[in-house]
Amino acid sequence: MGLGSILFLGALLVLFAYGVMLYNGLVQVKHAVAKAWANIDVLLKQRHDELPKLVETCKQYKQFEQATLQRVVEARSQVHTARERQDVPALGQAEGLLRASLGQIFALAESYPELKANESFMQLQSRITSLENAIADRRELYNEAVNINNVRIEQFPDTLLAGFFRFAAKPLLEFTAAEKLDVDVKALFG
Repeated sequence: MGLGSILFLGALLVLFAYGVMLYNGLVQVKHAVAKAWANIDVLLKQRHDELPKLVETCKQYKQFEQATLQRVVEARSQVHTARERQDVPALGQAEGLLRASLGQIFALAESYPELKANESFMQLQSRITSLENAIADRRELYNEAVNINNVRIEQFPDTLLAGFFRFAAKPLLEFTAAEKLDVDVKALFG
């Protein structure tokens, strides 16, 4: 075997090793997106399980606004459906509705001193608030993982392998325009 053949085989081996490294990197970022989504999913499921308890606690106070409770139940259902389908844009929109509805419940609770004094309500409010904060953190991590994935599959030479092996861009979990507006606290208490 001549020197030229050895150099050619060496170059092929280096090129192959480089391709394997690129491919493994793409697989790693793809799974980072899946892991980030799974982390959000766990928290959404926990919140999904806690919301009926909050609604039931509020229902014990007969004068509590039923329309507000109904909005929470409907938004919860939309979040669940979007989560099950892994429909990220629909989830973002449903999340906005749910957060707004929860904000209304918590604001309305201010008008019901006996509800605010209820230990169950206070524990549920605290639990749901902590879940909301954790979901916000996980949304940020998910969007970071998606951004890394989307950049990698567009960069050269990764784009060659990404196209060949059908690595796809993932959607960001975005806020709706309404979620970006300042909260009208006066309207919540009005």
